[in-house]
Amino acid sequence: MSNIRITKQFSFETGHALYGYDGKCKNVHGHSYKLSVTVIGSPITDRSNVKFGMVIDFSDLKKIVKEEIVDQFDHATVFNQTTPHVELANELKNRGHHVILVDYQPTSENMVVDFAERIKNRLPAGISLFSLKLQETESSFAEWYASDNL
Repeated sequence: MSNIRITKQFSFETGHALYGYDGKCKNVHGHSYKLSVTVIGSPITDRSNVKFGMVIDFSDLKKIVKEEIVDQFDHATVFNQTTPHVELANELKNRGHHVILVDYQPTSENMVVDFAERIKNRLPAGISLFSLKLQETESSFAEWYASDNL
């Protein structure tokens, strides 16, 4: 049976700041992120399976990505927990804001690596994460490919 890649796209709004950066992105700001998730596997061949012919049901993939990424990062502000931004993060949390502290600089490059790990850990047997594309603006994005990370 052939391996087939399927892709599902997601959108979410997230704020961040890059501590120590020498440009405008050192300031707290936000993006309308677009995340494309591509998985690879063989379509189910068991005719008695309700998901016959599918690699993975798009709704199952949606559930995984929604729980691991979208529900957590949408309308949140992400800060590196190892920088003085943690003081700002704590102040925002105390005022009821949704803040995520990570152990990396919250660039698109690092976020896509984090997202890949979160998604890979939830995929069913026989399905592999092939690639992710995290689009930060209309013209800027980071990509993660499994083949680059063997």
